[in-house]
Amino acid sequence: MDESVFHRIYEEYHQDVYRFLIYLTKDRMLSEDLLHEVYVRVLKSYGNFQGKSSERTWLFSIARNVAFDHFRRSSVRRKRTDESFDWDTEQPADRGPTPEEAAVHGDEMIGLFKVLDDCTEDQRMVLIMRFLQELSIAETAEVLGWTEAKVKTTQHRALKKARELLEVSDGRGGGGR
Repeated sequence: MDESVFHRIYEEYHQDVYRFLIYLTKDRMLSEDLLHEVYVRVLKSYGNFQGKSSERTWLFSIARNVAFDHFRRSSVRRKRTDESFDWDTEQPADRGPTPEEAAVHGDEMIGLFKVLDDCTEDQRMVLIMRFLQELSIAETAEVLGWTEAKVKTTQHRALKKARELLEVSDGRGGGGR
């Protein structure tokens, strides 16, 4: 892989991939480590990249696989939430300042994590990719290896569940719908 190509890919996408990993792991330090692993895999596999998808989609697929590999290896699926969330202050644990802290703060992040935690893994992945990473339905389907119909159905169910959860947290109930 040409060094200039690697630098271009890194500069163009590293913030999006890092943010994606933060949403998956809820741990900035772990996300930084996983980001390094993503780019190690990019270096190793770029020669096999055939251009059938966009570089962005390809990178999100790698990032997703890196994160899932990590969780499978370390068996910390449930534990990671407790370690990366300060329940006393009801905020994500402070792992040091990042550019994302300027964009996403306080109650919105808490609400987002609570909604994502209450969704199924498939729903969480679709919400992160579609609305936080702004991937298209086609790109999301490609990253997940699903049909576009499955992405749309999962997105519909995830949004319905998120709406219900937000209504309950706002004290409006939501049982009558």
